Amino acid sequence: MTNLLSKLYSLLLKNKTFAVLLILLFSFACKTPKTSADSNSGKNATGSISDKDLILFKRLFIDANKERILGNYDMAETLFSQALKIDPNSAPTMYELANIYSFQNNKNQALLYSKRAAAIDPKNVWYQLLYASCLKENKLLNEVAAVYERLIKDNPENYDFYYELANVYIYLNKLNEAIKTYNKIEAAIGVTEESSMQKLKLYKVNNNFEKAVDEAKKLIKTFPKEAKYYGILGELYQEKGMNEKAFEAYNELIKIDSTNAYVHLSLADYYRNLKQNDKAFQEIKLAFKSNQLDIDTKVKILLSYYDITESFPELKSDADELCKIIVEVHPDEAKAFSVYGDFLFRDKKYELARIQFRKAIALDKEKYAIWNQLLFIESELNDFVALLKESKEAMELFPNQPLPYFYNGASNYQLRNYTEALASWTEGKEFVFDNNLFLADFYSGIGDAQNQLKNNDASDAAYDKSLELNPDNAGVLNNYSYYLSLRNKNLEKAEAMSKRCNALQPNISSYQDTYGWILFQMKKYDDAKVWIGKAIDNGGKTNGTLLEHYGDILFQLGDTEEAIKYWKDAKKNGGNSTLLDKKIADKKLYE
Repeated sequence: MTNLLSKLYSLLLKNKTFAVLLILLFSFACKTPKTSADSNSGKNATGSISDKDLILFKRLFIDANKERILGNYDMAETLFSQALKIDPNSAPTMYELANIYSFQNNKNQALLYSKRAAAIDPKNVWYQLLYASCLKENKLLNEVAAVYERLIKDNPENYDFYYELANVYIYLNKLNEAIKTYNKIEAAIGVTEESSMQKLKLYKVNNNFEKAVDEAKKLIKTFPKEAKYYGILGELYQEKGMNEKAFEAYNELIKIDSTNAYVHLSLADYYRNLKQNDKAFQEIKLAFKSNQLDIDTKVKILLSYYDITESFPELKSDADELCKIIVEVHPDEAKAFSVYGDFLFRDKKYELARIQFRKAIALDKEKYAIWNQLLFIESELNDFVALLKESKEAMELFPNQPLPYFYNGASNYQLRNYTEALASWTEGKEFVFDNNLFLADFYSGIGDAQNQLKNNDASDAAYDKSLELNPDNAGVLNNYSYYLSLRNKNLEKAEAMSKRCNALQPNISSYQDTYGWILFQMKKYDDAKVWIGKAIDNGGKTNGTLLEHYGDILFQLGDTEEAIKYWKDAKKNGGNSTLLDKKIADKKLYE
């Protein structure tokens, strides 16, 4: 009856015309002890409810259910409680209260009322099931088992109760009791996969190998055309090192279904245990070439190769061969191409990986993880034209994901679209949550773009925010300090930032040049010479800007001839500052 009421509640929410039917049904559901003949006499000698109280009870019960249907659980609880005061022995009311408390995760009250309802009407299945559920929530598993034992006694043909009881026994580690329960099911309805497989697992836990084998053989006898049971038997034998027996089982499986992909996986395990790895791989290839083996299983196998090839790179060629098979057999599955792309990406074969990820996206544009990998690859390839196009498409598909905005800003910046870069970074930072390092990168980009647009104050503010979020970002420390030095502004701050940058990442030529140039601007020429000299020694011998800076320092130190030599070297190596030719011609420093 309660189940039917629940269905009618749902109908009522959709169609108010069911209200009358619902009220009529409530009147039948809320049966209480009969009143005395005289409705005005109040409760009779036996404690029955008067007609007046019965009417009030029914009205409260109906109103409570209406409130519950509408989701007003607190009001429903109040009304049910009032109804229970009128009839303290109303099992339906206790049941409804228990349901409400269970929904509210009030485990103690749910258990209290479900227990009372189940005790008043022990033959009501729904009361017993709710009571069992509440006991389980309170981790009273022995009592749960007792409830299901009673349910089975009263409903011996409801085999769902047997399965539930067996599960409880397993939780209680009463494995033999669970096995006996499964045996009762089998005695009643015959051999089933569910019961036999559960027993097989339990026998394995109990180290009862012979019984586990018997269950596998029983399944084979009952379902002789079902290939997987032969595989299960073979695996049991393999686990015990009984390789000949295992091979016999696999051969029987081949007789049943020679094209079965799973037998090849089983044989692969068999040969692998015998250290016959070439034969094992041949069996895996046969399995991969079969359409019977689902794509997800193949992907799981490939992922295991992904892990193992980190330690055994000699297996990479095998993994590559399997990847080629999976995309050939499953040309309509995006995950086939993406997993192949992952392998190629891992081996830094970015061009080939990009091909696979693009194919995956062509099949399924809705997988953000694939776009993420593709954008990263475009960045690694420095293909900013492709990165601009694909990041824009990703932004449209995933408007709340920050990474496409970041890449779009980066590609626009590299292509000198500074206004567009600023717009992407400014918008994208709003979608970064709980990731200060990533947010700092957005502000760093904003600082770079604002600097290119000559918005110096806005640029400085963005860099300050980036360093507030990530004080150890060497790139920001370098860029910010360099731009300050070019403007000859806040040189003390620039010096401190550049010094920190070089401490964080020593021996970086461009960072050393920045520090040396700041020292030059501060007229600390001897120190500047040391740092620009380091920059030249660390790979800057063909850098026109570095060579020009070194010449400028030498000039300030009074070594004009050497300064002119370095200016000329700067010119030969691509130096193109507006004053370089004038310096060489006039043999004089211009700033």
